[in-house]
Amino acid sequence: MSLPAPPLWEQVAAGFVIVMLTGALIGPVFAPDQGETPILRLIWLPVYAITLGLILNRLGRMASAWPAWIILGLLTLLALASRYWSIDPGVTDRRVIALFMTSAFAVYLGVAFTGAQLPRLLMHTGLVMAIGSLVMVLAFPAIGIHQDDNAGLWRGLWYEKNQMGIVMVATAVASAAVLAAPDRHERTVWTALLTLAISIGLMLGTQSKTSLLCLMAGLGVIGGLWIMRRGGPVLSVVAVWGAVTAVGIAAWVWTDNSALILELLGKDPTLTGRTDIWESLMRRVAERPWTGFGYSAFWGKESVPAHYVRLETGWLVPSAHNGWIDLLVQVGWPGAVLVGTVMAITLFALVIRLGGQGFREGGFSLAYLLVFALLSASESVLLSHANLPWALFLALTARALTPDPMPRRHTATVPLARRRRGAYLTSPRIVPN
Repeated sequence: MSLPAPPLWEQVAAGFVIVMLTGALIGPVFAPDQGETPILRLIWLPVYAITLGLILNRLGRMASAWPAWIILGLLTLLALASRYWSIDPGVTDRRVIALFMTSAFAVYLGVAFTGAQLPRLLMHTGLVMAIGSLVMVLAFPAIGIHQDDNAGLWRGLWYEKNQMGIVMVATAVASAAVLAAPDRHERTVWTALLTLAISIGLMLGTQSKTSLLCLMAGLGVIGGLWIMRRGGPVLSVVAVWGAVTAVGIAAWVWTDNSALILELLGKDPTLTGRTDIWESLMRRVAERPWTGFGYSAFWGKESVPAHYVRLETGWLVPSAHNGWIDLLVQVGWPGAVLVGTVMAITLFALVIRLGGQGFREGGFSLAYLLVFALLSASESVLLSHANLPWALFLALTARALTPDPMPRRHTATVPLARRRRGAYLTSPRIVPN
């Protein structure tokens, strides 16, 4: 049984923090060169204050999420420990604080918004950002559309098209989950359909192949779970068999024809030089396999190992374009193993709870977990500070590991007159609130 939906003011506050985690508009306005500026640090102070207020407002519920807090603590301690061998301890210290606050908000989000409440919140918040992006694309194309690199591709409220692409994918998956959830209202259905259409349209405007793949995977999971819930055991078995078969065929085709598939998609077989980046980075990983170069310190302007990567690849590489390799150069193999273990635990817990919470939320958690896993193969989203994909993943972890809220009950007093007429029962009536 889900708790009552949080009041409107709490939903607005949580939605504001979500928007900030996407980096919408704030970054392009206050730091157009994508550098870290003092004003951006000041802007985040009220966000942290709101996060603390939201957590304190539901302190009892937060305590029930103690398994998620333990995981958060382990991840944060690992990042904090890396300051002792970090090539830039100052940056590591600042980013660890941001990582903890992002993760703490994620735990709050996962346990305060139960059942279909979380995808509904993401749907409404995403609709606001989608409308804002449409305004930028149509009315202010100098901001909403790439002008130099990737000219003509849409980026909306963000620096890059890929940023808008993944935000719109999360919005579309949340909207589809709202449509698939059993307890939906007619007004919610129309809002979900509108949001789904706009978010898919904006995502297509980015021409991001990664976002398109994530969208297809997320909607496929939601559709499959909806069929399982509506179709009974026979159709469920058929759906599972079909999904496993499709994945097997896709893996076989990719293994034998990956270069041809990439060319058909308009992609360089080297993934636009990403394979060169990965090879260079793995040589850096070999230098510090157990420690890495410090949390969030590798890609600094004065970083010597990053300088070697840029020399070897011949361009100013901004990131690994792979979450796992980026994790390795930051905190080494222990960090990658820890994050991988958390993902496996989350998947196992979500599958175990599929029959209850999973169907009530329209399959959102499993769908987004797959989206996040695919995204981590091409974007640096693992153990990230101030980052919506990582925050949503930890929110799913918190949901999966926190016991479902129990319905409150109380005994109703039977009037004395009814007792005298023999109406008194030996066991009290249980009346739900």
